[in-house]
Amino acid sequence: MRKVCFVLGFFLLLMSCEKAIEKPKNLIAKDKMIDILYDLSLLEAIKSQNIGGGISNKSANAFIYKKYKIDSTQLSESNKYYATDVEAYKKMFETVKKRLDDEIKKTGGSATITPTPVNPDVPQVQ
Repeated sequence: MRKVCFVLGFFLLLMSCEKAIEKPKNLIAKDKMIDILYDLSLLEAIKSQNIGGGISNKSANAFIYKKYKIDSTQLSESNKYYATDVEAYKKMFETVKKRLDDEIKKTGGSATITPTPVNPDVPQVQ
């Protein structure tokens, strides 16, 4: 019984180990991927602020695919591949954040978030 449990446990351990993601054949270059992540961040900000009537996910994605001449599968596979190396992926997002902060400073804005003043006449959700 012990041998069966040991073999079963060993088998489950082997099955639980995930294989490393192979490099996709059509991997998006790292610099281009950073540009895509930057544009996606801008589009997400537009969507969240409902600027100009907002923008739909479908049109935002279509914009990215057309601008960078990629498709959804290529973007998804490349993103998944880069995300497997957490430290490198984090550095990519730090680069995106720096570009966003630089753009904010160019426009005379502040990169720090200031809280919106509370209107005492409007009930607040706690």
